[in-house]
Amino acid sequence: MRNTLRRSRRRLLALLGSAALALAGAIALPGTAHAANVLTNPGFESGGLSPWTCTGNLGSVVSSPVHGGSKALAGAVSSSDNAQCSQTVSVQPNTTYSLSGWVRGSYVYLGVNGGASTWTTSPSAYSQLSVSFTTGASQTSATIYVHGWYAQGTYYADDISLDGPGGGGGSDTQAPTVPTGLSSTGKTSSSVSLKWNASSDNVGVTAYDIYSGSSQVLSVSGTSATVSGLSPSTSYTFTVKARDAAGNTSAASSSVSVTTDAGTGGGTGFKQAAPYLYEGWGDPPSPSTVMSATGIKWFTMAFVLDSGGCTPAWDGSRPLTGGADQSAINAVRSAGGDIVPSFGGWQGSKLGANCSSASALSGALQKVIDAYSLKAIDMDIENSDEFENEAVQAKILTALKTVKANNPGLKTIVTFGTSTTGPTYYGNRLIEQAQSLGANIDVFTIMPFDFGGGSDMYGNTVNAAEGLKTKLKSTFGWDDATAYSHIGISGMNGLSDQQENTTPAIWTQIRDWANSHHIARLAFWAVNRDRPCAGGGVVSNCSGISQNNWQFTSITAGFTG
Repeated sequence: MRNTLRRSRRRLLALLGSAALALAGAIALPGTAHAANVLTNPGFESGGLSPWTCTGNLGSVVSSPVHGGSKALAGAVSSSDNAQCSQTVSVQPNTTYSLSGWVRGSYVYLGVNGGASTWTTSPSAYSQLSVSFTTGASQTSATIYVHGWYAQGTYYADDISLDGPGGGGGSDTQAPTVPTGLSSTGKTSSSVSLKWNASSDNVGVTAYDIYSGSSQVLSVSGTSATVSGLSPSTSYTFTVKARDAAGNTSAASSSVSVTTDAGTGGGTGFKQAAPYLYEGWGDPPSPSTVMSATGIKWFTMAFVLDSGGCTPAWDGSRPLTGGADQSAINAVRSAGGDIVPSFGGWQGSKLGANCSSASALSGALQKVIDAYSLKAIDMDIENSDEFENEAVQAKILTALKTVKANNPGLKTIVTFGTSTTGPTYYGNRLIEQAQSLGANIDVFTIMPFDFGGGSDMYGNTVNAAEGLKTKLKSTFGWDDATAYSHIGISGMNGLSDQQENTTPAIWTQIRDWANSHHIARLAFWAVNRDRPCAGGGVVSNCSGISQNNWQFTSITAGFTG
């Protein structure tokens, strides 16, 4: 919570503990002559997953932490998916193979489908797992897997080796036939469903890779798939390639172009000027007074926290309804405006971190949605308990996906810190997980302050927003206009904790840039501070600089997107 006005970055804390788990032990088997590693892309150095496939699209290739080389696998385990990543390879019958790999995380498993497996508890650094197995009398393929355990946080794997002779006594170099008959079987504003005819192969097809343009977006084992996380009213061109156990890949199928539905006002149609208003400190002003003086219509109300047992309350202590916060909301609505509550912040007991599962978190969010018949919600994801915990990121995104599906027309916003050039490692992971989970987030809002950005707050804010745009384009396959329409900026008026100074003139420049690039949202922290106190420093009820009353709010009210 930002009532201390602090947002320093911290490293990821230890992952969640767990009760003891039971599983069969590894089987001791005789050795065999060593051969080259049978696996393809064993250290993920290609920068992509292929030919590995991961359940729930929860796997990704990361540059840190790694065991060897420059890349590793990250599996974003959720409460309902252990993020299993697997690869099927050709093997010889009646042959002993040795499987090993380096893993990091809580309860990480390495094994072969239908055979032996091994696991580790919770190493803080990479630890090697090893297990052997012998193929059956007529077995010609084996599926190697690595996975975490439910709700135990992201795991990492690297340098996986399957030591033994290749399949069939020789090297398979024959690619599958090209998939035919690619067509769309349905679409929404954020997804496209596809089907195609099966390919054939001399050994067997193990996966189909779906491409949007030149980017691989999905891998599946069957002949149908749904690509999620797309933008409304946008044309996409898809192709499919077949792949066998040896990693041979067919040529691309004929393409199919699909334009997603227009949606219900989200994405490119959603615009919101909504500075933060906080009833918890800083001499909260009368909302109707501010609205009358500035023309502002929306406020972001901070902060909804956990009062215990995954129960939402304002600041974790004030009642959800019937208190000062509801009085302020009633005043805003009586004056013709509306609010978006912000969940989380820098400190305090947060629902995202403390609710036991995504379903429990979505239930807590739904209580607030129902209490105020909300049109939008904001998840302010900060600090090491939420922002720097990839498992909690996934929990939050899954919960947002759930409430969005259960409340047609609801807009979802995620707000997080940034560097001067765009999202940090954890910001990038948040965006990547939103895509892989199909969370369909309407607005990704960055907070361009307290980032050690020096004196050029306009230039650094624009650079940070452009960096976010570039990341959204590469992750979702969007064009410039669509990426901008999913961007929000939440600044800090006057002096920040790091003495960065955003003046009314600079905020006007930022507002004008936001309008000219048609972004989705403009906010600042906070209306409570939108009063002059030149030389007053960084305090809760004024900006620390010379300005007029409610000057930043007036400027923000001119945001139209």
